[in-house]
Amino acid sequence: MTEAVRGAPAPHAGGGAPPLIGITAYQEAARWGTWVREVALLPAPYARSVERAGGVPVLLPSTASLRGLGALIERLDGIVLAGGGDIGPELYGAVRHAETGPPQPQRDRFELALARAVIDADLPFLAICRGMQVLNVARGGALIQYLPEAVGHRGHAPETGIVGSHPVRISGTSLVGKILGESANVPTYHHQAVGRLGKGLVPVAWADDQVVEAVELPGHRFGLAVQWHPEEGDDGRLFEALVAEAAGR
Repeated sequence: MTEAVRGAPAPHAGGGAPPLIGITAYQEAARWGTWVREVALLPAPYARSVERAGGVPVLLPSTASLRGLGALIERLDGIVLAGGGDIGPELYGAVRHAETGPPQPQRDRFELALARAVIDADLPFLAICRGMQVLNVARGGALIQYLPEAVGHRGHAPETGIVGSHPVRISGTSLVGKILGESANVPTYHHQAVGRLGKGLVPVAWADDQVVEAVELPGHRFGLAVQWHPEEGDDGRLFEALVAEAAGR
């Protein structure tokens, strides 16, 4: 595990081909050269974290058609549901808050369907920030749309465009607790969070203000989600655990 943190790829279980880990992509307007186009993009730390853990990262753009989901699930060994913009509140029965970001219906539709397919297939997954919120909504849960209003501070995203940090308390009997221990200082940047928990999800980590920082799906071979951004830190153990489980699939 220490080698993965330093930058060398970690060995994968079994010694065979490294597992393919799909990572969901942002869908945004971007500029390069003389072009300004809508693109599927992914911050490099996600792919680097998977690679350092011994996996092969595979970018998953949000396709308009869902016909290829079955093929994705068959070919991939694990999934990372990555961070990004806010989920449309109508998908969990809420009225849009003034601070909720602009809608991304294609990405929402694709990732909700992907999350449900991953669960049905018992595919190992790690959901991060928006990914945790996608998981919760896919299981029938709801979100807190604007945390500063709900908790009375901006500690979960202290500076615009800059990843902050804060401590979390972790259940020692949970999968996250067995990987990280009963406490951690985590990289954070989010203004929404889990509100009403989705079906079957169990909270396993909390911030000091009691915001749920991690959930797990008991009975799934490896199903966990964190509200923080492990790809932005120097602790690769969550990615290592995902890749190890995916390699054994």
